[in-house]
Amino acid sequence: MAQTLLEIDNLGIRFGNAIAVDGLSLKIERGERFALVGESGSGKTATAKAILQLIPEASTSGAIRLQDRNLLALSQKEIAKVRGSKIAMIFQDPMSALNPLFPVGKQIAESILLHEGCSRKEARERAIGLLARTGVPEPELKVDSYPHQLSGGQCQRAMIAMAIACKPDLLIADEPTTALDVRTRGRIVQMLLDLQVQEAAAGRDMAILLITHDLQLVRRFADRVGVMEKGLLVETQETESLYRAPAHPYTRRLLNSMPPRLVEPIGHDARILLEAKALRVDYARPATSWRQWLKPLRHSALLGIDVVLRAGETVGIVGESGSGKSTLAQSLLGLVGTAGGDIRFDGKRLAPRDWHRIRPRLQAVFQNPFGALSPRHTVRSIVSEGLRLHSPALDLHQVQQRVASALSDVGIPLEGLDAFPHEFSGGQRQRIAIARVLVLRPQVLILDEPTSALDVSVQAQVLRLLVELQRKYGLSYLLVTHDLAVIRAVAHRVYVMKEGRVLEAGPTLELIEHPRQPYTQELVNASL
Repeated sequence: MAQTLLEIDNLGIRFGNAIAVDGLSLKIERGERFALVGESGSGKTATAKAILQLIPEASTSGAIRLQDRNLLALSQKEIAKVRGSKIAMIFQDPMSALNPLFPVGKQIAESILLHEGCSRKEARERAIGLLARTGVPEPELKVDSYPHQLSGGQCQRAMIAMAIACKPDLLIADEPTTALDVRTRGRIVQMLLDLQVQEAAAGRDMAILLITHDLQLVRRFADRVGVMEKGLLVETQETESLYRAPAHPYTRRLLNSMPPRLVEPIGHDARILLEAKALRVDYARPATSWRQWLKPLRHSALLGIDVVLRAGETVGIVGESGSGKSTLAQSLLGLVGTAGGDIRFDGKRLAPRDWHRIRPRLQAVFQNPFGALSPRHTVRSIVSEGLRLHSPALDLHQVQQRVASALSDVGIPLEGLDAFPHEFSGGQRQRIAIARVLVLRPQVLILDEPTSALDVSVQAQVLRLLVELQRKYGLSYLLVTHDLAVIRAVAHRVYVMKEGRVLEAGPTLELIEHPRQPYTQELVNASL
């Protein structure tokens, strides 16, 4: 018979006069996997943080009971004993959540020392064991590594090791896979499932509360789902029942937000705009001994890549973290000084002195709309900056006209010209980032994970916008992403990269439906 572990009763959360969560009530049973889904601003993360009193700037009402103990009524000293030992949390961005000044092993051991009082040697051995349990390779070495020395997936595994160190009753996972590639995402999800099974075998029914906007992940992972909209819990159902027959209109909208295929064919005679032949990038590895100072080791990020992008075409570049996708994009933008090989734009080979000349025609939209826009500048200043640099002959009236036209193209009202980036949502910020490059009237856009930081419904809106702009202006896109759903929606062709090489390439639907390489097959299966 199910036993309630955590009960949230009429929870209210306010930030000043703004209501973040309004009257939320739900129960989580022992050993259950419960997912809380919704778009940014729906109140998911605020709810999770309120459980551990991690939002002191907010005022809360109602009750959150862990085995009949109201967590909201505990003092800071009392709630500190609950954090880590009874309830642990995995945060969204491990690079921000981990302390950059300490090795990951020391950070894992700290929780063990705090709650269990063992010796430092025992805590270190436990940390090594936890890293091994969460699948970190060479845990005896990685225990002394700093966060910046680990990959994103390894940092997330170290965060999970820290969270389960004291065998909590409830594990809260706040967007644990958002910044990870599809293979690493699948491994992290499977690891959480395996950890729960291992805990159950040891007689501990650990429950998991998953905070996410990834609906595919929810279907694979959760027993039950709660859907939040604008601070309200609008629906709670068992997972398969919710996907089969969603009751609330908002839930139906979320489930239907995956973009359809939006691609229109291009002509066979479309000219080649951007081409790379035998592109190679080598980096020097950091020296760890005097011998390496004398003869530095090299790391090859790209090993002879050939890429072709035609006018009006969208080419997708997919692969896991470390495959060389971003290095390829940076090389094609002229941002890697050590690149070797041949890069041609509109038929002309590019020398180092040519990059400034062609820069207005070859632009980039980056992954994080929250970090890509300067918080100190208004929208007017951000969008017009490129014109001031590349088109100094334009007068003020012409600049204002071009800025207004670009903002109109991306659906940003002119009333927001003098607003700052923090006054806009994530989707609106990405539209502003697109307007910033569109104002230069480019021919090619390098899109580096342009939708990975956005909710699924906002992703669909941004993808539709990109396709509309492509139709209107004949733009060509090189789309770097790990999301095969995005590739399926907008790409004509796709290149699959691994360890600096192109494993296979071809028309998008043909490659996704009939992958030849085992690696590609694994990518496709992990994205389903």
